[in-house]
Amino acid sequence: MQDEPNEHLVRAGAFSVEEREAVYRAIRTRRDVRDQFLPDPLPEDLIARLLQAAHSAPSVGFMQPWNFLVVRDQARREAVWQAFCRANDEAAEMFSGERRDSYMRLKLEGIRKAPLGICVTCDPTRGGPVVLGRTHNPRMDSYSTVCAVQNLWLAARAEGVGVGWVSIFHQDDIRALLGIPEHVEVIGWFCVGYVDRLYDQPELALKGWRQRLPIEDLVFGEVWGAPLSAAFDRET
Repeated sequence: MQDEPNEHLVRAGAFSVEEREAVYRAIRTRRDVRDQFLPDPLPEDLIARLLQAAHSAPSVGFMQPWNFLVVRDQARREAVWQAFCRANDEAAEMFSGERRDSYMRLKLEGIRKAPLGICVTCDPTRGGPVVLGRTHNPRMDSYSTVCAVQNLWLAARAEGVGVGWVSIFHQDDIRALLGIPEHVEVIGWFCVGYVDRLYDQPELALKGWRQRLPIEDLVFGEVWGAPLSAAFDRET
């Protein structure tokens, strides 16, 4: 007989001021790292902590649809970089003029520079044909996997580790390189490695690609478009 859920309830409450600030600091200073990786290998226990943080994420119907393919092999990472380059050239052609030139100037060298790659995937079949919470939104498994990604990213920031999300590739190319089954979705390739410096703002903002939108323009009260009166922290 299963235990009653209330037997497992534990005391909740706010973190200490120091603990709370550490969480918000990780959120504020997390960056998508493209080029600043150090070559030093990551210790096995550190990699395990990052993956455990990812695996602790919430998931729809507790289906835990994620897998994490940890790739150290230089030749395999080089093959992933080649797949990225082919797709990146295609992406560049989707822009024109100065926008295309700006795109081509962005340094996207993390796949080769970071000592570790982690391919995160989502298996939509893991919970069976009917999943609690996914009955009316079939994308909830992918959203759950992205929660795992964010957990990994914030844990990495706390460990002094940088993460870069690579999404510019054809899924079939990555599946072929890593032996991923056809039905499994590739959420992203993540470049992971130590960093000793991070931009104090998002890199794309600093390089003029796009600026952070004012949060006041994005938050509504009660119905779409109705302003919400709140004192927002304007820190970027």
